[in-house]
Amino acid sequence: MAGTADPTLCVLGIEASLRDAVNAIERSKMTIAVVVDLDNRILGTVSNGDIRRAILRGLTLQECVDKVMNRTPVIASEATPDVGLRELIDWHELEAIPVVGKDGRLRRVVHITDLTGHRRADGAEGFSAAVIMAGGRGKRLYPMTEYVPKPMLEVGGTPLIERQIRYLASAGVRQVYVAVNYLSDVIEQHLGSDERYGLKIDYLREPTELGTAGALSLIDRELREPMLVVNGHVVTTSEFGNFLRYHNSHHADNTMGAITYHINIPFGVLRIEGADVRVVEEKPSQRFLCNAGIYVLEPAVLGLIPRQGALDMTDLVKLVLQDGKRVVVFPIHEHWTDIGTPADLERARAMVASWGTSGS
Repeated sequence: MAGTADPTLCVLGIEASLRDAVNAIERSKMTIAVVVDLDNRILGTVSNGDIRRAILRGLTLQECVDKVMNRTPVIASEATPDVGLRELIDWHELEAIPVVGKDGRLRRVVHITDLTGHRRADGAEGFSAAVIMAGGRGKRLYPMTEYVPKPMLEVGGTPLIERQIRYLASAGVRQVYVAVNYLSDVIEQHLGSDERYGLKIDYLREPTELGTAGALSLIDRELREPMLVVNGHVVTTSEFGNFLRYHNSHHADNTMGAITYHINIPFGVLRIEGADVRVVEEKPSQRFLCNAGIYVLEPAVLGLIPRQGALDMTDLVKLVLQDGKRVVVFPIHEHWTDIGTPADLERARAMVASWGTSGS
């Protein structure tokens, strides 16, 4: 998660792209990218929130950082003592702050870990619980899943579901439900039910396949805080505490994680009226925000789930909308992959190999 990486890794030039900013934020662990001019004077900063808002506006990660950066960031003087830096960070609810010299040039970037020795909690401890949907058959991964359930396939030398459990624990989640059906004994024997991972594990045992939302009807305790739901075949470095803060700030009933998917059409597209051609678009690209398999649900949403029968999460979202409740989108720009096919599995393994053992 956080670290004390070289802070210069988060410094970018004005010509950098949003993709460069994403890479700088993840590489440096500073939670911001600092944009400077040729004299090393600060032009602005880019945060994860800035990037998510840009995606919702329809921008791509190929856009230049100057289109989204904060041009009036909080900046500290190098004369500011540590206690003053801590006050600035806490007062403005930051995790990192640029520090400049008397000449106005960037000297360093101070992260909260530099002042406290530990990273501010992810914030995911605010969830009442998390649910991992791990009951599917993984038919597209046959024959690998004939005797091994998909969540037990290894990514980075660790079963996927164990990786998710450890990531949730490190984020502050203390209660996890694992929805199981297909080859459930394999999953239960591996995870157990004690707190070896630093959280409590309970199982939602589906009598039949209940879909990607139906198993939530098996939760037998009253919830007072939002719940996190994660598909058992998702690998991501996106922080779940960010999901919760976003959900709460938008006063949402249901928040859906979303990834950006592009389709490049290899032909000229004709825009017509009747038989008449009005516009010819040469090899256009289309952009879609697609379901990423990560959700935040308010307790009241669980009351909309039928007590019997299968229900997919997309159908639950429809019920939430029909009930007049609010559903919002949380754009994911961090590493994310869905393991549905052998090719997806290989991509996930390559992705994890490129950034070590962090991530769910």
